[in-house]
Amino acid sequence: MNNTTPVLDDLPFPERFETEAALEDYLATPSRDLVRDMARLDGDLMILGVGGKMGPTLARLAKNAMPGRRVIAVARFSEAGVREALEAHGIETIACDLLDRAAIAALPPCANVVFMAGRKFGADANNPLTWAMNAHVPALVAEHFRGSRIVAFSTACVYPFVPVTSQGAHESDAPNPPGEYANSCVGRERMFEYFSQQHGTPGRLFRLSYAIDLRYGVLADVALKVWRGEPVDVTMGHVNVIWQGDANAQALRCLAAATVPTSPLNVSGPETTSIRWLAEEFARQFGKDVTITGQEAPTAWLMNTGEAERLFGYPRVPLAQQIRWVADWISREQRQYGKPTKFESRDGKY
Repeated sequence: MNNTTPVLDDLPFPERFETEAALEDYLATPSRDLVRDMARLDGDLMILGVGGKMGPTLARLAKNAMPGRRVIAVARFSEAGVREALEAHGIETIACDLLDRAAIAALPPCANVVFMAGRKFGADANNPLTWAMNAHVPALVAEHFRGSRIVAFSTACVYPFVPVTSQGAHESDAPNPPGEYANSCVGRERMFEYFSQQHGTPGRLFRLSYAIDLRYGVLADVALKVWRGEPVDVTMGHVNVIWQGDANAQALRCLAAATVPTSPLNVSGPETTSIRWLAEEFARQFGKDVTITGQEAPTAWLMNTGEAERLFGYPRVPLAQQIRWVADWISREQRQYGKPTKFESRDGKY
């Protein structure tokens, strides 16, 4: 990293993001801690399943944190423009269908791997495909990259619901979730655990709860309902959320905090955040009324993130700042991905 490359530590929080390009530039700006941890690693980085909501900015963030080394982005690249945008930032790309065993076998070795592939939305429409993506593909990847460090994205959904009065599920709690999607995510973790045990592969199971930027996420879901005058259901009444830039930074830093065998790490914001409070806060910022439906359930998908905070400190972007950015973005009716989180679901069906 040269002396002219900005680091987050030296930048004040922007008042707003005028454009998507400005938002993505900010999400791709590393902190000094991230630069330091990436410098502790040997070798290059490969990101599998880079084409989702978080992958492109994670790839750019990694490249900015380790500019002298290769970052290789792997996906089907079915969405127009994603591949070209990555290459414009110095990131190498490989088109690959991860369901194809031969295509995985043809991928070059790489010292560091971040696995982001998976299937959630529409999962119940084709449960066999969901299990293939979430359990079979991880087995193929874990075997092929057994000599690498592997950080595998997982989810809070592997846990059962916990009381909202608790501190959230801990990494030591046994997975026992509702629904086939969530159980297929347990299968993903088990595959990485098995091959890590067999081959001594260092890694982390990155149990993420609700990353957000301004174009998707729980905050945008709630804010959009308030902005449009739609009712907000508070039955699933509490969540954890984290700024996407913080989540991506912690995922990359997990490479330097890998364990043998691989082990889970809960990653999200430290607050248990009330959906009712979020709806009322967005209504206040918009100068609108809000209609609340339902009644808060006594349990929710919540996580204790104490271990991540011990390793990495508190997330850099606080909840109040995220709310202000989202409110500004939506009040100007800027682009949304159109991919709701379905956080309201309590039956595990997506």
